[in-house]
Amino acid sequence: MISHFLKLEWKQYFRSSHWQKGIALKIIMGFFVLYFLVAFLAIGVGGYFILKKKFPEQDPLQIVNSFLLFAILGDLIVRYLMQTLPIMNIKPLLILPIKKTKLVHYVLGKSAFSFFNILGLFFYIPFSVVLIKEGYNTAGVLGWLATMILIIQSSNFLNFLINKNNKALIAIATVLVVLIGLQKFGIYDVVSFGGSIFDYIYQNPIFSLKGVVVLAALYQLNYKQLRNQVYLDAAVSTKVEEANTADLSWADKLGDVAPFIKNDIRLIWRNKRTKTVFLMSFLFLFYGLIFFTNDTYAKMPAMLMFASLFITGGFTLNYGQFIPAWDSAHYKMLMSQSFRYRKFLESKWVLMVAMTTILYFLSFPYLYFGTDIFLMITAGAIFNIGFNSLFLLYSGSFNRKRIDLTKSGFGNTQGTSATQFLIIIPLMLLPMLLFWVFNKFVGHNSGFIVVAAIGIISLLLKNYAMNFIEKKYIKDKYAMINAFGKEA
Repeated sequence: MISHFLKLEWKQYFRSSHWQKGIALKIIMGFFVLYFLVAFLAIGVGGYFILKKKFPEQDPLQIVNSFLLFAILGDLIVRYLMQTLPIMNIKPLLILPIKKTKLVHYVLGKSAFSFFNILGLFFYIPFSVVLIKEGYNTAGVLGWLATMILIIQSSNFLNFLINKNNKALIAIATVLVVLIGLQKFGIYDVVSFGGSIFDYIYQNPIFSLKGVVVLAALYQLNYKQLRNQVYLDAAVSTKVEEANTADLSWADKLGDVAPFIKNDIRLIWRNKRTKTVFLMSFLFLFYGLIFFTNDTYAKMPAMLMFASLFITGGFTLNYGQFIPAWDSAHYKMLMSQSFRYRKFLESKWVLMVAMTTILYFLSFPYLYFGTDIFLMITAGAIFNIGFNSLFLLYSGSFNRKRIDLTKSGFGNTQGTSATQFLIIIPLMLLPMLLFWVFNKFVGHNSGFIVVAAIGIISLLLKNYAMNFIEKKYIKDKYAMINAFGKEA
């Protein structure tokens, strides 16, 4: 039966019009997946030797164990924002003599082969092989590896239980931030505590069996939850939800763009894909920690500028590149209304600028790394507000692909075309190149000044730019209506 399910899904996938239209994009996504797999494999093979060389007096396994607690919590957050439960079209199967238990077990079993689960194995398995070759206790290493595999699968099923529960996400993120704070400020040695747990498992591999109990319990909870939903009347019935209306009266102060701002806020918060973009923008605030704490990047100023742009531009870059496709489901209705197109576009611009400003104020803790780093972040914020927001509005006039807002953002290529790849050049490479050139040949401060100046000049020319962008949208209005009216 499982092989039959796989054949049905294989035929459905390759016979769909979406597969034929998006084959080039799938090849590009395949290269990205391959890149991450190779990268994790390389770290898994060489991680032991890198740690041994950098910290010769410490045990590489103990170093890895010390940070696993942070990695597990971080993995849960990423899964919540990006991972979705694998699905299959079960409506036609519900009227056939197929046991519903088999359908549920198949869907849950399919989730075990998620990209998130496989990616971790490309680190843990090679790392374990190296440990055994280096003389570590074989039983201990195998017990440790089994524990990590069980944790990965447990995180997989835990994510499906807490998915769509924002309180769970806030709780996990709070725990992670608190643990980092306790370690950073020396209040409690979280690193040693977490490391001792996994060191104990290595020394006593029999305790890895506890992970089997946890995994079985989570699997059973998921099974009961899905089993109660596999009924034909539930599959075909219309789902009615009560809409919770937030008080957005404060937006009225924004004038003519207020109605569009309110609609955008509701759209972002009520749909999974836009909510993922919104929440992910706050995670990009921590992007700089990868670059600013690494001595290697200190000699690569262009990469520091790259990080600075992302810190404040997470929302602008990810939300702006799909304007106006976010409204594709009701684009025909919008275009039948009596309003000036300029107001619709300005509402998008105000939203991007507001979020960039909020993220900039939240980036103030980066002053800890020095004024030079913070000046770079400031220059990046000005560039995002001035140039990137307007350029993204213009590039949006070339979007012709509909977006299903209910689907997750990760691995979902709906709305994605060659446009999204081409706009990266002026958005990211231009400020990086300008900063590098002026920083190297003129002087350090000149790099900040040039990047910020482009943003300021763009702001001063905003009115002319918006007029030009508005004309472009009006010209392509009916082409967009036609494109968004087609099924994705």
